[in-house]
Amino acid sequence: MTSVSHVEVRRISIAPATTGGAHVHNGPVFGTIESGSVTFQIGTGTELVLRAGDVFYEPAGVVVSKFDTTDEPVVFLGYFLLDDGAVPEIRFTS
Repeated sequence: MTSVSHVEVRRISIAPATTGGAHVHNGPVFGTIESGSVTFQIGTGTELVLRAGDVFYEPAGVVVSKFDTTDEPVVFLGYFLLDDGAVPEIRFTS
């Protein structure tokens, strides 16, 4: 990604005890946890527990190893930074 022409904002809800699965986005994603909590990990980095009010960053093209809900549901705002004509994409890795 070389430039950002627009940002799409989405409110996303995920049920409790959901394993998100390793994934990659086509553009950088910033987010804010509104309620609930998740276990968050980029690559082999440190696992963090994110709670209401916490922010996160998922770089474009980098594996997000964990975005797993805890024993409570999570609601977060995701800000997807996108090139001209692009839409947010997620690709699950094995």
